[in-house]
Amino acid sequence: MFWGLSSALDLCQEYRKAFKLPDEPSAMELEAQPATLNIIICGGADPRHVIKTLAKRYTHTYKPKLNIYVLDACVEILARNMLLLGLALEPAESFSLVCKAHLFMDIYGNTLMRPSSHHYVAAKARTLLNMICDAEQLQRLAPMLNIDALKYKERDGLEMAFSYWQPQHEAYEIQRYWEQRVRRILGTRYDHRQGVFDWDLSMTLKDREAQQICSQEYRHWRETGVAFVFPEYEHCKPNKTLAAGLQRNGRTYLHRGYLGDIQTGPFCGFGLRTTEERMHNSVHGENDYRATDVTERNLLELFHELLTQTAYEHDKTISRRYGSTQLLMTPLLTYNECDMNDGQRSYDKPCIQVPDVQLHFISPMEIMELQKGAPRWQNYFDIAFVAYNYYNFLSNEFFGALRAQSLFVLETKLLTVERKENVQKFETAAKELLKQAGLRPCLNYQSINVKNMQLKYKKMRDVAGDGNDEFPDEPIELKEGYSNEIREEIRDKENSDMKDARNEDQENAGKLQLNDNECKDAQHKHQGGLQKMTNSQDQAVKQPNSPLNINANEYHDDQSQEILKNGQELKEQETEQQNIQPTINDK
Repeated sequence: MFWGLSSALDLCQEYRKAFKLPDEPSAMELEAQPATLNIIICGGADPRHVIKTLAKRYTHTYKPKLNIYVLDACVEILARNMLLLGLALEPAESFSLVCKAHLFMDIYGNTLMRPSSHHYVAAKARTLLNMICDAEQLQRLAPMLNIDALKYKERDGLEMAFSYWQPQHEAYEIQRYWEQRVRRILGTRYDHRQGVFDWDLSMTLKDREAQQICSQEYRHWRETGVAFVFPEYEHCKPNKTLAAGLQRNGRTYLHRGYLGDIQTGPFCGFGLRTTEERMHNSVHGENDYRATDVTERNLLELFHELLTQTAYEHDKTISRRYGSTQLLMTPLLTYNECDMNDGQRSYDKPCIQVPDVQLHFISPMEIMELQKGAPRWQNYFDIAFVAYNYYNFLSNEFFGALRAQSLFVLETKLLTVERKENVQKFETAAKELLKQAGLRPCLNYQSINVKNMQLKYKKMRDVAGDGNDEFPDEPIELKEGYSNEIREEIRDKENSDMKDARNEDQENAGKLQLNDNECKDAQHKHQGGLQKMTNSQDQAVKQPNSPLNINANEYHDDQSQEILKNGQELKEQETEQQNIQPTINDK
């Protein structure tokens, strides 16, 4: 609920790859490419796709204008997304890269935070509260942010969330809410919960593209809710951004405790894959680096690129190899007391500007309008991302909101702990729905037997779906350790190899046709030679005085040799008759 279950995507790059658009188009190709890309993210639960899309924007030579629409059903998640985006876009003078990355990880995936993180949430919430209540303040601090599509009810919900994150007289007892959730889901297995945690990780998640998660960090998160741990930090203040269902009750607030994920963890968005392959090394099943370390490295890269718009070179001394190290996990010390509002900094500096980008937060009720096919959304979006828990909102009318050339990405249930049959059933049903809607797969899902965090389909101009995949070939097993980038390269190579094989087959078929014609010509010539030979033999029999000038060695066919033999026997008989005839006449 508070984080996604798939890796972050550069949606612009995915669009280019889906339609094979050149990164440096010519003048003619430039006219064919869209000048504006409208992107909708339904149920993303966090801003991972937005952050990566903005951070990698500098890598593209052609930069269309981006309109990104964020839709989430829970208002508290919208408020949390604004907070995390505000942190990612903090100017360089506010934090160092490492400090910003650790602060982001603290707010993003820990139920208990450091006191410094707690103070930042309260101070930034005060700035965000002023922004949603004052349009001039919003335009000054975050001109790329647009909340015009939110109804007043949602704006009141945002105001309530930001106010609740301020110092309050009552404590948010997140540890008690977490334990209640764990007890409820495990039931009688709670006393043996460590075995359940090990089973879910070793037998389920590690078999589903989550090999980077280490046992110690996963078990500690399942027990306490603290996912990202560094030995030098003390986590003791409750993370109020995880509260949901807020309602005012006089001067206090009512809420529903903790309603988020307690089985997979916040490791999926940034902690499973990285471009630095050495961080995926493992020995006897023990990783050199934790998912926490990979998350830190990826966030450092993205925040550096947002700040400088240049490539990032990672300092290896920053990442600590704690994958096979057993850290001493001391009992968590929590301060269940009222917050103090003393000595807090203010974070009200303008955020980093990304040119030609508008970020729109839209009402949760718009998902119903999209499902019904509202006219204002028809033929509007170039890219759509839908989380797996929003799958039930998909309909034929929903796909009418996609443009003639568009990309659709659906998150799967791969990184849940559901049974394998349920995961496969969901993916099969999703593929069938997308085919019926006229969409075609971007990748060869039939020929490459890999597990998919997302299903990528595309809608093309003047091409109707026929219910069949484009790539019906035999499955090919890939190594489990390959990264998503390598797997996509292998997919592209397999598709290229299949095209080359088809072309080669066509060339071979043409050669076979030519060889067949040559064989027929040779056969006709051979039969003509046999006929000439037979005629000459007949003539030799009828005219005994004429020589038989036939060389039998020129013919290797059995039939021709037999004919020659018969011709010689006839010649000998004729000679004998000629020798006997004078003797009879003399007598």
